[in-house]
Amino acid sequence: MTVAGLQRRFEYGWWANRRLFAVAARLSAEEFTRNVAGSYGSVRNTLVHVLSAEWGWLERAGGAARGKALEAGDYPTLQSLVDTWNAVEEHVRAFLARSTDADLQRVASFELQGRPHAMRVGEMLEHSANHGVHHRGQVALLLRMLGHAPGNFDLILYDAERRAP
Repeated sequence: MTVAGLQRRFEYGWWANRRLFAVAARLSAEEFTRNVAGSYGSVRNTLVHVLSAEWGWLERAGGAARGKALEAGDYPTLQSLVDTWNAVEEHVRAFLARSTDADLQRVASFELQGRPHAMRVGEMLEHSANHGVHHRGQVALLLRMLGHAPGNFDLILYDAERRAP
């Protein structure tokens, strides 16, 4: 795992998030919070879970402190969620900008679900980026179920867009 590899993974995730946010912006307030399906029920709840996890993993790795897990009820609107996401994105960017590949090999101890764990910082952050991919797929399905197709946000499209003149 390298810093450059992690930066690419997170950049892709933030690009994909922005695509989902553009579609989610068309939801009514009721649709945004409606319990539709899946592990977290609503578009809002699923997005808050992803954001909370991304920030939590950053904190475990030694980055900006999140504190307790984020609560879905604290984000009544998409914009309130996007505002916090933008701040977390800047925290991750800053953390990666000051990290070296060697830093990613450092083992950090943390507690997860009440049990002690330890893993390399690079593995934590790689998990965080991958975790977002998993749940963005769930959000895409929830949006479709609400009648708002999100389109395609595959990695290959991100790469193509980055290479376009």
